[in-house]
Amino acid sequence: MDRMLYVAMSGAKQAMEQQASVANNMANVSTPGFRAQINAFRAVPVVGEEARTRAFVAATTPGADFSRGPLTETGRALDVAVQGEGWLVVQAADGSEAYTRVGNLQIGADGQLLTMGARPVLGDAGPLTIPPGAQASVAADGLIAARGAGDPPTGVGDVGRLKLVNPPTADLVRGDDGLFRMRDGLPAADADPAVRLVSGVIEGSNVNPVEAMVDMIANARRFEMQMRSIKSADEGAQSANRLLAYG
Repeated sequence: MDRMLYVAMSGAKQAMEQQASVANNMANVSTPGFRAQINAFRAVPVVGEEARTRAFVAATTPGADFSRGPLTETGRALDVAVQGEGWLVVQAADGSEAYTRVGNLQIGADGQLLTMGARPVLGDAGPLTIPPGAQASVAADGLIAARGAGDPPTGVGDVGRLKLVNPPTADLVRGDDGLFRMRDGLPAADADPAVRLVSGVIEGSNVNPVEAMVDMIANARRFEMQMRSIKSADEGAQSANRLLAYG
């Protein structure tokens, strides 16, 4: 039996998977610091006594698009964006270090510095805590200063420094929670004093909505083409069965 049916089925399956990835990118167009997922196809020849034109398709995931997103000025003291390359370090649910570009920070009820996703932000010595009622600001090198309510302008004290890292992007992998981590077997990234922050701004998603929409349309057409191939293979098999039955 011709393997056209299975070849077309694999193409339709991979088109659906890529459509799901593109839809996820589209859904995160407005998510601060989001990095678009990159997907690609590669041809895998069918092994056996088949025509050389027969090839399966396999989806590959090279990784994420690490290009920078647009910066939006907010004027808020705890909104920060990494200037150039680099990452903020947060504590994941399992207690391990994870990396993010989400810089719209907030102070939790217990004074702990958190991301908008309620992830504790890590400093050089662990999670950072802001004194109750204090106004905090972040310097370009990640140093956090806090001034208590009613204190004079000179009464500013340092509460810690954000841990900023810049590992090679090839060593990073995205987790299901959207955070990036070092690949298995690699140690946590060391702090990089060269990473700089910009205060009063946040970095937006690097997803291009127009490109994402075009990709969604293209994937829908690829899926439709593969379904037509499946239908053609089925019709061909039925015609062959009729010829054998009445031949």
